[in-house]
Amino acid sequence: MSNYSRRMSTLFRRGLRAAAAQLLACALLFLADGGYAQSAAGASGYADEARDWGIAPTSRLRQQPYHGPTPLTLPGAQVVQTRELQAMLASAVSPVLIDVLADEAHVTLAGAVWISGAGRGTNFLDPVQSVLEQLLAKLSHGDKARALVFFCASSQCWLSYNAALRAVTADYEKVYWYRGGIEAWTAAGLPTARTAGGAAAR
Repeated sequence: MSNYSRRMSTLFRRGLRAAAAQLLACALLFLADGGYAQSAAGASGYADEARDWGIAPTSRLRQQPYHGPTPLTLPGAQVVQTRELQAMLASAVSPVLIDVLADEAHVTLAGAVWISGAGRGTNFLDPVQSVLEQLLAKLSHGDKARALVFFCASSQCWLSYNAALRAVTADYEKVYWYRGGIEAWTAAGLPTARTAGGAAAR
């Protein structure tokens, strides 16, 4: 091999090592910046929180079964995803988190208020509506502009959809539906707690 060929081979190997080092540095920066957690969400968000099953939104309360694919939107409310909710909770005036899942104690979002039964019932004139409105008045201190975030198990749980509709009917101005619920929150590795002493809207 000529001197020229040896020099070119050496330069080529050095270039490969430099490129590999740059790629490694970029990967480390990506991970340190939370890039891995973001990419883990996938195209449909955490735990399918943004998945479209082609279900049309409705202004009527869903009756049993409460488990099943949900719409992407909710009339009169805003849908919030995991990272958006995380930012909301870090703001100066955080929203009221309301868990409406089932009757049994379970893992929920840290800081959430548990109101079991709020997603059940038959119409907006039933006892559930009346009790829920009383509970929301206490939680919001009578402020209809206070942000309320409703959630349940996952994007296949209609209980939070129903409860959010009830809050819209009660004329709350900032109603949010956290569609991904507990499943998406835990998939993102965010703080959780056990439910305790929940109120009942029934």
